[in-house]
Amino acid sequence: MTSQAPQTATLGADIRALRKARGMTLADIAGEMQRSVGWFSQVERDLSEPSISDLRQIATCLGVPMSMLFSHSAAPAEEQGYVVRAGARRPMGSGEEGLIEELLSPDLTDDFEMVHSTFQPHSSMQQPADRPTQEVGYMISGKLDLLIDGQAFTVGPGDSFRIKHQPYQWANPYDEPAMAVWVIAPPVY
Repeated sequence: MTSQAPQTATLGADIRALRKARGMTLADIAGEMQRSVGWFSQVERDLSEPSISDLRQIATCLGVPMSMLFSHSAAPAEEQGYVVRAGARRPMGSGEEGLIEELLSPDLTDDFEMVHSTFQPHSSMQQPADRPTQEVGYMISGKLDLLIDGQAFTVGPGDSFRIKHQPYQWANPYDEPAMAVWVIAPPVY
């Protein structure tokens, strides 16, 4: 009996997973990009390689930073789909609000994603988020103030929390960075 390796994560697979998580069709994105559905389908199947300008447009349509579409590190073949090394995590977001995020999941093709988040001291989320997701966070270090559906909480090391498609905001008004691991379903990055 032989075991089958998981399908290798590719740029096309991640784009497809992001598109589906947002409830968008091939025609939706192709239309926004003024490209054919066939071309975009080929991109998702890794039969056509998008240009830098195409990647910028795709990232905009999907609401993700362009770095998510660039950062496919070459893991050894036997580790692809299984292991993400600490030095090979894919960065997410711009970090402009003081939040640095890295993808812990091998790719975005699962029903959920795991993210390592570092909240810089004296930083805060500028606008509340309300995503069609269920999210669970586990605090590794530091403290974080959360406002979930109008209720205020302060969480610290070892604490966990859940957000079920509710408006939320975070703030780290403290002098130390706060670190958390988040599980988000479905994937949003």
